[in-house]
Amino acid sequence: MTIKEVLHNRWFKFGIWAALYLAWVIWLGNYWWLLGLLVIFDIFITKKVRWAFWRPKDKKKKNVLLEWVDAIIFALVVATFLRIFFIEAYVIPSSSMERTLLTGDYLFVSKLAYGPKIPETPVSMPLVHNVMPVTGGKSYSEIVKWPYRRLAGFSDVERGDIVVFAFPNGDTVLTALPGADYHEVARINGRKYAEEVYGPILTRPRDKKDNYVKRCVAVAGDTLLIKDGKVIVNGIPEKFREGVQNTYRVVTNGLPINAKILEGMNMNLSEVLYDPTMPGYPALPLNDEEVEKIGRMGNVESISRNIDRYSEVMPDAMLRIFPYSENHKWTRDNYGPVWIPEKGAEIELTKENLPLYSRAITAYEGNSLEVKDDGIYINGVLSDRYTFKQDYYFMMGDNRHNSADSRYWGFVPEDHVIGKPVIIWFSTDKGKPFPSSIRWNRLFKLV
Repeated sequence: MTIKEVLHNRWFKFGIWAALYLAWVIWLGNYWWLLGLLVIFDIFITKKVRWAFWRPKDKKKKNVLLEWVDAIIFALVVATFLRIFFIEAYVIPSSSMERTLLTGDYLFVSKLAYGPKIPETPVSMPLVHNVMPVTGGKSYSEIVKWPYRRLAGFSDVERGDIVVFAFPNGDTVLTALPGADYHEVARINGRKYAEEVYGPILTRPRDKKDNYVKRCVAVAGDTLLIKDGKVIVNGIPEKFREGVQNTYRVVTNGLPINAKILEGMNMNLSEVLYDPTMPGYPALPLNDEEVEKIGRMGNVESISRNIDRYSEVMPDAMLRIFPYSENHKWTRDNYGPVWIPEKGAEIELTKENLPLYSRAITAYEGNSLEVKDDGIYINGVLSDRYTFKQDYYFMMGDNRHNSADSRYWGFVPEDHVIGKPVIIWFSTDKGKPFPSSIRWNRLFKLV
């Protein structure tokens, strides 16, 4: 038998597809799917069932419409399978990761990096996340719900990783302000006002929350401290990263810095505001190396880092910075120390540290919690200790002064982690006309 005959042999084809399918079932860990081997056996061997029922029986009679239907169905099945288990497209909507990732970068996110999650809300429009493109309505139904389960991946989330995850506070959405943090709006304005003015509210399951992308600066079990804008984890300062930037007060002699120089630094010019009354820039985003470069310019007279320190004149600071407690008078630049919850770790609960961990205990781990005069009650039982059921992470944007991240809404649970960006396949600057808007130097750039 020749090689060509072997490749066209129905038993050989069945063996290849059956082996691939069996490997997928083992990875999936649900052996009910082994019944699918009967379908593969019929497709290649017995051919008793007409699976492509929409195709004409007489293959000589071509129907262009049915051929298109056939191609679309096949494409949707393959694309959905790849999106669930392997890779998903994502676009950077904001400047929180600039200049590591720019607004308008289109990414491929690897699901294999940390292991793909089995869909928890499987009844959903293919290739659509949570909102229908035209109508704006829900793209999914909660008629069927599956428990959280993650398949094996290549690694765990590590310090320094750029991670795509479901926005923890995205469980409740204001219809008139879908991009806002409902919990923050309710804290500042009152729940009744928020819902009456910006409501009604929508609730979303875990796998249908909006997706965010940030850098993981601390993993489960770490102790994080931010001192004057410097991130310190377990007593070790964060290593230099080119994309990490803070804002600086830059005073000039009355002449602004050449815009071409700033644009050459991949700076988001929409965030660069020159104030002629200073004269200078009250909040110029720079990394450590650029501070020295800008400081050497002839028209720059002084440069100083903007650092937020807690002050009693900031009445809403405790409403914006997690954990929103009088016992934690923190700012975005002076934060912590805070211990990141770890699976299996037991902590002593006090009324002082409860604000840090109450949302993890309730919203993410499904317990009821009540504080009474005689102590803390979890699921109706007086408790002075708690053991966490999963790992958590502390995420921050590289654009440290323009990022809504864990400093504002707390820890990211492991079951919210989606994947890891691997490549920028396209990038466009929304502020420029096409085709000059295309950032050619970023196409197919590894993340």
